[in-house]
Amino acid sequence: MKIKVGFGFDVHQLKEGHPFVLGGVLLDHHAGAFGHSDADVLAHAICDSILGAANLEDIGYHFPNTDPKWKGVNSLSLLEKCIVMLEEKGWKLGNIDAMLCIEAPKIKPYIPEMKKNIANAAKISIDDISIKATTNETMGFIGREEGVVAYSVCLISR
Repeated sequence: MKIKVGFGFDVHQLKEGHPFVLGGVLLDHHAGAFGHSDADVLAHAICDSILGAANLEDIGYHFPNTDPKWKGVNSLSLLEKCIVMLEEKGWKLGNIDAMLCIEAPKIKPYIPEMKKNIANAAKISIDDISIKATTNETMGFIGREEGVVAYSVCLISR
């Protein structure tokens, strides 16, 4: 069996009054992530970790923000497309470990639904998904609630 590891990272600016979607869950917050799609940084980081592990470029290569086709798209559908690309190359996703860096809102209440959404899109068990969150201790753009960051690693095998 051959295994590979992939790493993903994404960052989006937060804007007042904009919807805030993480892991396919609409969060109750005064500001949301801004981007061409639904700006789901968690889904984007996961996509990049999967694409990277399989040497399939990155999310911007496959779903460019210059293409109106992807405007406002649900990022979980992008994750589904990444899984199809992964499987077409003969790989199988093993697990995902993700970290959110965000000052507010608190993420813990949303994690079970995020895991469920990601598991469905990625076609793996909820038990194979870890989502954690940390603050930036009020420092920098994250601490000032100007942005949100997500990191992801995954394991694939064939």
